[in-house]
Amino acid sequence: MIRKFQFGKPFETEAVTADIAVSEGMPSCGEICLEEGFCYRFTMDENDIVYGLGEANRGINKRGYCYISAAADDPEHTEDKRSLYAAHNFIVISGRKNFGLFVDYPTRLTFDIGYTRSDLLEITCEAADLYLYVIEGESAYDIVRQFRGIIGRSYIPPKFAFGYGQSRWGYRTKEDFREVAAGYRKNQIPLDMIYMDIDYMEGYKDFTLNEENFQDFPEFVKEMKEQNIRLVPIIDAGVKIEEGYSICEEGEQGGYFCKKEDGSDFVAAVWPGYTHFPDVLNPEARRWFGDKYRFLTEQGIEGFWNDMNEPSIFYTPEGIDGVRELIRSYMEDKDGGASIFEIREAMMRLANSQKDYESFYHQVNGQKIRHDRVHNLFGYNMTRAAGEAFERIDPDRRFLMFSRSSYIGMHRYGGIWTGDNKSWWSHLLLNLKMMPSLNMCGFLYTGADLGGFGADTTRDLLLRWLALGVFTPLMRNHTAIGTRQQECYQFEKTEDFRHVVGVRYRLIPYLYSEYMKAALSDDMYFKPLAFEYPQDPQALQVEDQLMLGNEIMIAPVYTQNAKGRYVYLPEEMLFVKFMPDGSVSGEKLSAGHHYVEIALNEVPLFVRKGKCIPVAKAAQSVEELDVRNLEILGYDGAEYELYEDDGIHKDYANPRNKRMIKK
Repeated sequence: MIRKFQFGKPFETEAVTADIAVSEGMPSCGEICLEEGFCYRFTMDENDIVYGLGEANRGINKRGYCYISAAADDPEHTEDKRSLYAAHNFIVISGRKNFGLFVDYPTRLTFDIGYTRSDLLEITCEAADLYLYVIEGESAYDIVRQFRGIIGRSYIPPKFAFGYGQSRWGYRTKEDFREVAAGYRKNQIPLDMIYMDIDYMEGYKDFTLNEENFQDFPEFVKEMKEQNIRLVPIIDAGVKIEEGYSICEEGEQGGYFCKKEDGSDFVAAVWPGYTHFPDVLNPEARRWFGDKYRFLTEQGIEGFWNDMNEPSIFYTPEGIDGVRELIRSYMEDKDGGASIFEIREAMMRLANSQKDYESFYHQVNGQKIRHDRVHNLFGYNMTRAAGEAFERIDPDRRFLMFSRSSYIGMHRYGGIWTGDNKSWWSHLLLNLKMMPSLNMCGFLYTGADLGGFGADTTRDLLLRWLALGVFTPLMRNHTAIGTRQQECYQFEKTEDFRHVVGVRYRLIPYLYSEYMKAALSDDMYFKPLAFEYPQDPQALQVEDQLMLGNEIMIAPVYTQNAKGRYVYLPEEMLFVKFMPDGSVSGEKLSAGHHYVEIALNEVPLFVRKGKCIPVAKAAQSVEELDVRNLEILGYDGAEYELYEDDGIHKDYANPRNKRMIKK
């Protein structure tokens, strides 16, 4: 049962697509105080578990810390960080009572989940202008399914997007991309996508190409496609201010940019220098900006990734002026003027300043809305701009799209990657723990930068991370400029990388089927063990193993130098390892605790009792997969419903997309 409560005058985020009438009175679970803003309180039982919050720090069970929904460009994902790039305000309390809460509120919102007081859940925000959805159900899983049913179908990418992708900030020329393609093809490591970071543009200007490096771009796109490789360019939120740059001039003339209070266009510096932000909350501006993706789709591009869309601000002219004043004060009066420490603090506060977010506005339905009051919606609506445009550009075709910043609702238009992680073992584990929480909020096409974006990866870390990435819908190796070369062929014994990435392709018939089933039935692709085994007290505590689809469990190795790991099996399962010689080992393990050995060049999974999965032969690209001749792994007599469409169009309901196969 779902009840909707209204407080004040909420901003219509369009996160929820179902038409739910507003209920009278107050929720029966918890207490609400409206004396200073909004405050929801619930006293948790000792054994209550709290799920949700999508892209948030720490564990699957969110209890014991404080989280703040305030989309933030912060690449230092340490345990003390309370805000990341997204705002996913959905939680499930599971235990003595089972209920879910979605707080539809587009600005800063705090979830204190047993942080201030260990038994107290407290949700607070400054203004009592929001919708609160209360969902009651039989279990946490039931509540998630109900929530998924009211927020709309999850985004479905083209099938090539389930292949492996290579990215690096620093690929600048055609030869850079050709070198990557050749490195993978020469070493027979499968590859479907190469990502284009900001250096493909002319001066970091959206919807431009560096003419010196990318002449005859359509021919280059065609050249890559002939190798079954798609180029996937980045689009940033900031539009460079430059005379003669058509996007800037059109936006200024059409009034499509965010404004300052005096009506002038807001100015902030990002990669191109000073920029304007498209007012993507304004439907007219959103349509204008979305249609600009045609510049690249008309040249053969079939996928994009949106970045810097919190939106990220490096500094503003006003912020720089403030620092100049402090420096002048220090230089002119070293005894009584500003101190060097004040200058340092002011410099550190330049980026993503709350003061700057309070200084520009959106036009929504004829009203001027200050940005900080709808801050968490920017990334959502930038990606929505693209998703709506793709429906105009080619309504029957699927385009690849994922974003850095998001809000619930954006899951209908694209996926997300989890941002600028580090080449740390702890971030490999964080990647694993984020996946089911994101699924709860509708985001199915998800993944992290495999190997880590910042810092230098190591061979063993990359192999272990790839062995997790085998199972995430978005499987992309991405790293920052200035870090060591991270392409798979840069390391010794490339055959190990060939094998691990090859396992991804062997599993695509299963992974794609489970993704499509989850998307089309508002279900989860990744689940905590507790969702499948709610009566098992040990399963409730497991956070480093996940259920995937309806047939398998995954338990990656995430510890440096480990030769294996301990696993907990709630029931008998078939322990499967994909071996480097191409063979597959299988051993039935009884319910309980086991230590399993897993070498660096092996990919493990566990098939549930009575289940089976389809496996293909390895291929160099998704296009080359043979899905008609499949091997079946699992228990004798088990059946599996395979979903298989053309991977391009949207004919999802065609009964020919499904067929039963048997072990």
